[in-house]
Amino acid sequence: MRLCAWYLYGEKHRGYALNPVANFHLQNGSVLWRINWMADTSPRGIAASCGMMVNYRYFLEDTASNSAAYLGTKQIKASEQVLSLVSQFQQNSKL
Repeated sequence: MRLCAWYLYGEKHRGYALNPVANFHLQNGSVLWRINWMADTSPRGIAASCGMMVNYRYFLEDTASNSAAYLGTKQIKASEQVLSLVSQFQQNSKL
């Protein structure tokens, strides 16, 4: 879970999210909302993402400012759950 949070939040290509689905949603003003453990237990889900799924949440009143922040300053809006996992990853990682 921590590694997944870091991959979605911290791994970048030219400053933007490395994951193309994350990049799409973040460009459109979403919030990286929740990471769900074993949400897709199909063979394809296990092979593609170890069964994890991600929710992106759109707060309509914030989408324009979130999109502008992401595109302008490459700032990713994320929930406390995701930020907590990122923090745990950073504390325990040797990367």
